[in-house]
Amino acid sequence: MGIDPGTNIMGYGVVGLVGKEYYLLSIGIIRLDKLEDHALKLKHIFERVTGLIESYKPDELAIEAPFYGKNVQSMLKLGRAQGVAIAAALMRQIPIYEYQPRKIKLSITGSGNSSKEQVAEMLQRLLQFKDMPTHLDATDGLAAAMCHIFQFSPRSFGEKSTKSSRAKTSGSWESFVNNNKDRVKK
Repeated sequence: MGIDPGTNIMGYGVVGLVGKEYYLLSIGIIRLDKLEDHALKLKHIFERVTGLIESYKPDELAIEAPFYGKNVQSMLKLGRAQGVAIAAALMRQIPIYEYQPRKIKLSITGSGNSSKEQVAEMLQRLLQFKDMPTHLDATDGLAAAMCHIFQFSPRSFGEKSTKSSRAKTSGSWESFVNNNKDRVKK
């Protein structure tokens, strides 16, 4: 499961993996913009992420790390939102993996400077879903999940093992293309 934390809209994506084949289970957003009180937003994030975990029972959670901006108050609120999502996963003993936005973009498109639209289009090709979500925060959450999949060998992904015992792969777009030439069109 992947999450793109936010204080107005939080995106998520859930990907299933069987062997080396992955497929989209769910993609969506958690709307928070109608709630005015920040504490209520955090409560809503916790409840909704807990509900997603109960529904899909993910083995691991990948979450986008907050990017550093100039507005300290925005960074603080975003960090709280991320922390609450992480806490929901930790309550269910789900391992957490955090990825920088640039790393996520690089693993999906091959460029760390890709736009949200480019990431969304590549995910649409990879996972073969028809309708593009209205809010690209949803595909950002999905991108975090796919980035995580690309970081670990499918043989070990999802096993309840320690991080150090996992077989790491390069996680690059090039290695993905080489391993999946029949599924990917450039």
